[in-house]
Amino acid sequence: MSKDWKTRTQLVHEGIRRSQYGEMAEAIFLTQGFAYASAEAAEARFIKAGEDEFIYARFGNPTTRMFEERIAAIEGTEDAFATASGMAAVSGALTALLKAGDHVVAARALFGSNLYVLQDVLGRFGVSVDLVDGTDLAQWAAAVRPGTRAVFFESVSNPTLELVDIAGVAALAHAAGALVIVDNVFATPIFSRAVDQGADVVVYSTTKHIDGQGRALGGVICGTRDYVRKVVEPYLKHTGAAMSPFTAWLMLGGMTTLDLRCRAMADAAARIAAALEGDARLARVIYPGLASHPQAALAARQMGSGGTLVS
Repeated sequence: MSKDWKTRTQLVHEGIRRSQYGEMAEAIFLTQGFAYASAEAAEARFIKAGEDEFIYARFGNPTTRMFEERIAAIEGTEDAFATASGMAAVSGALTALLKAGDHVVAARALFGSNLYVLQDVLGRFGVSVDLVDGTDLAQWAAAVRPGTRAVFFESVSNPTLELVDIAGVAALAHAAGALVIVDNVFATPIFSRAVDQGADVVVYSTTKHIDGQGRALGGVICGTRDYVRKVVEPYLKHTGAAMSPFTAWLMLGGMTTLDLRCRAMADAAARIAAALEGDARLARVIYPGLASHPQAALAARQMGSGGTLVS
């Protein structure tokens, strides 16, 4: 990556790998496996594959790797692992890390599938989960304790559009030695790089803004190289939640317009929310960019925007 590249340039060029043919656009490597010069070369690669060496598409693929490097660059993390869906990213980020007896604190205002993973799946395997009002730092402080393994929340909740103070919760979590895992899907890295505010791990459903065309399911887990390659990758490559090369190629195409689309969507959302708030037929309009939103100041500080969604 060039340190001089801005976000819009990264969204087009970061991570690109060109073959000997010098193609302009990212190539799709639609292959299950890869050829080796000899049995000895195959053995060596299976024992330890190099940075640009691939074994099997479930373990990694050049097209998928391009996408992972690009999303890591714009999110500001060391690495990323692409998954088959957003929920594969959420469940993978948690289950790869946790074991029976661990304790997690999570915001109560969450997407239904996120709640299912936290309460039903993790609970089934002996992980205790406490839910708190994510907008109340006092509740986080009371729930997080020494030995808490992780905290989890959506930076902007789906669909109630409640915000969590990432920096505030991260300070409490880190003081207790807990990992901060943030679902940043609605804020996007365009408006809020969660790691810059204290998050350790950031997950996305790339199905939403990142694809932007309604074409494919996908997800991604962003974090440190050690977390991604030593915790997440072994778990997900063996349990099978890998993103397909074709999906990765679609995501790469979607990312080229991510910044432009998100800013246009936020502008439209702000105008729509303002118009709807003046309609007497509606009991309530929820948009973090409205002065009437109880967390408008946090939205301005944390995202610099009201975001792209109106409820």
